[in-house]
Amino acid sequence: MLSCEQDAFFMTKALEQARIAFEKGEVPVGALLVLDGEILAADHNRVETDMDPTAHAEVLSLRRAGLSQKNWRLNRASLYVTLEPCHMCMGAILLARISRLVWGAFDPRMGGSRFHAQWEESCRWATLPDMRGGVLQDEALHLVQTFFACQRSKRNDSSS
Repeated sequence: MLSCEQDAFFMTKALEQARIAFEKGEVPVGALLVLDGEILAADHNRVETDMDPTAHAEVLSLRRAGLSQKNWRLNRASLYVTLEPCHMCMGAILLARISRLVWGAFDPRMGGSRFHAQWEESCRWATLPDMRGGVLQDEALHLVQTFFACQRSKRNDSSS
């Protein structure tokens, strides 16, 4: 089990990815996969860049890690993501057999982790990962809120 300090360290790295997304005009979400204390993969949202609705940071990190490990089963890996994963990403996390999921900010609108009991019921074939939310939550939430405030400001400026 990783310590709180290790979780904060890896979440800082995920936040670096989220800042890259922000600079590219993407929703600022960053993710990275860690196995035995080593970063296997890191990525950020690229939905707009790739014109791909599945190009979420989590999915892209899972893809990269699977390629690097030559295995889509990432049983002992931990996934760090700056924003609570959506339902699509939770499904991918379960399929990849991630053993630990750590996120920064909670997402009350799109987050999938709060449906823990439903995941257990509908995905009996899968073992749910250990989950921890709220790691560096303030930094992660500030980044997302700032991004959307900028987006609203741009829309208001263009409609004037």
